[in-house]
Amino acid sequence: MTRPAVHARLKSAPVAVVATLSMLLTGAGVASATQPAPAAASQAPLTNLSHLNFLLDTVPLHAVDAHTTYQIGEHPTAQAPWTYANKNADGSYTRVGGGSKDPATGYWSQGAFNADDIARTAVVYLRHWQQTGDASSRDRAFEVLRELTYLQTSSGPNAGNVVLWQQADGTLTPSAKPAELPDPSDSAESYWLARTVWALGEGYAAFKAADPQFAAFLQDRLDLAVTSLKKQSLAKYGKYDVADGAKVPAWLITGGADASAEAVLGLSAYARAAPGDGAAVAALRELTEGIAAMSSGSVQQWPFGAILPWNQSRTLWHAWGGMAAAAVANASPQLNRPDLLTAAVKDSAQFTPQLLASGGPDNAWSPVPGEAQIAYGVDSRVEGLVATAKAANAPGLLDVAAVAAGWYFGANRSGKPAYNPATGTAIDGIETDGRVNPNSGAESTIHTLLSMLALDANPELKAKALGISSTVGTDGLKVAEAESGTIAGGAVVKPASAWTGEANWSGGAYVSLNAGGTLKIPVPVSDQDRNVYPIVNQRPDPAGTTSWSSGRTSLGSTPNGGAGEQGITAAPGKLFPFSLDRAIPVGADSVVAKAGSDVSIDGVLLQPQISSVTVSGSGGQSTLFISAATGSIDRKVDMPQGFHLSQQAFDASGQPVKPGPDQNGADHSGRVTVAPGGFTWVTLVRN
Repeated sequence: MTRPAVHARLKSAPVAVVATLSMLLTGAGVASATQPAPAAASQAPLTNLSHLNFLLDTVPLHAVDAHTTYQIGEHPTAQAPWTYANKNADGSYTRVGGGSKDPATGYWSQGAFNADDIARTAVVYLRHWQQTGDASSRDRAFEVLRELTYLQTSSGPNAGNVVLWQQADGTLTPSAKPAELPDPSDSAESYWLARTVWALGEGYAAFKAADPQFAAFLQDRLDLAVTSLKKQSLAKYGKYDVADGAKVPAWLITGGADASAEAVLGLSAYARAAPGDGAAVAALRELTEGIAAMSSGSVQQWPFGAILPWNQSRTLWHAWGGMAAAAVANASPQLNRPDLLTAAVKDSAQFTPQLLASGGPDNAWSPVPGEAQIAYGVDSRVEGLVATAKAANAPGLLDVAAVAAGWYFGANRSGKPAYNPATGTAIDGIETDGRVNPNSGAESTIHTLLSMLALDANPELKAKALGISSTVGTDGLKVAEAESGTIAGGAVVKPASAWTGEANWSGGAYVSLNAGGTLKIPVPVSDQDRNVYPIVNQRPDPAGTTSWSSGRTSLGSTPNGGAGEQGITAAPGKLFPFSLDRAIPVGADSVVAKAGSDVSIDGVLLQPQISSVTVSGSGGQSTLFISAATGSIDRKVDMPQGFHLSQQAFDASGQPVKPGPDQNGADHSGRVTVAPGGFTWVTLVRN
């Protein structure tokens, strides 16, 4: 439950099969190009709480110092979800806790239940109750919130913080094995404190009118949590740390935009219901400012507008806890801060399309794409896109959201649905090679259901997403490893660990090049220009440059040093994909580095100036074309006889581009126009 060690799960991934642009709108799926999603499927609710209900169990609440809850005397039990659910051979599931189980005591080394999942389970039931009026969801939200507040320490030096783990018999596990940080788990702020704020905020807003007495209790507990944050990270509001030469906000919860974002979701809901609570509104504003300050990169600079999750790394993005765009989009209109909304727009309109074109919603780029895909990461994309589309009035983001949500219905590496609406079960993840984890634990179930609630609340988006069940092809970021190249004046190095403390060596190796040495890296040939991002381990002190070329084309140079002060990061310098001045031209088959001083090179990221992801299903075949160019680009694609294109172009903020000739309507020319830094949604339609 601590910050994810994404480096431990990172594996070398097979290069995805990528069709040429002329093939992306032809081939399989054409025959059904005009078929809409079945009406019954698009009208029936997608949200099925059956499996989440199955995960719930009754928890005894003991009399423990500093741990109590609403009406504990009258009702000494509450409800919580088991952490995991392993799938059995007969298709049923067995609920299990975290870690290993002691057969003598029946205790799990971590616990049966955890505050992270309890808080997010409460959010699911709250939103379902508010969206549908379902009384059973209201009752379950009530019981789960009582359980969550029992885990919150109510007095003493750790008041407001939260114990993470609890055993099935109600015994608290302040120190899990293996140990979580902080340890004991209520000794400092944490992800689970941030998620408690999320649940308490949405809980107060929901129960304010329905049960004022319970709402007042939740308000008191939220005040306790916010007071705790004010003594911890928020006490540093306005102060900055240094991370490899960059200023980063020092007041984020556990140093993360990820944890802070989940707290902001709750504070936004609470502040709408209780606008006069100055302390909560101030916490909302301060955390939202900190999250927005983690916005990084641009259309042609890694990470392409993403909000980085952790202030201790400038080269790690992960989707675990990736609600930053959704949080900022929810908070900025409420705070009347359109300047903050820019961060959500860049993350949603620029980074997320590149993420999808590079193989789908990977759980991490570190800095090279290559992680497993899980419902948590998919949900963060869907919710961020929907919230930003609304806040920024950017309708193009809903097309991107449909592609992201198609993951649940089969448009993923496995080619199989990741969610079963008939049972409410969700898979626990898909590996880089397409292998599926068939278990259906609390976290995956929760975030899948949050996505389904978002789709049910947006019928047009829901119908479009249901019409997407297969990924035909992607053409996005790829890596060419330095160790695959021809080296003169250097050597391949394989460190003991690929993880540097803040990034990963791609492929577990790099090339150490001496001053004056050269490295020729082979790259696959493409039919379009590509941006190149050499991944260099930049040292803190100034140390010269490395020049890059392809054939006779000089591409520019990258710094070997000058990263600046290490500051709060785990290692000096940064392993970073640097931008070059020029793209490599059509037909190029290699790039060459010449070192002006000693340098460590991990490889190069290759980015088509027009990336794409093509999906198909009952809704037909469509392609999202994404620009990484500074000017408008037209691409000619082949079309089968008897078909035409329907296309809608959007700019780099998701706003519609003014129609031009053969644009934003029926097009028989096969020409696709993509705005600079923007994207175009194209559907193949039978005449």
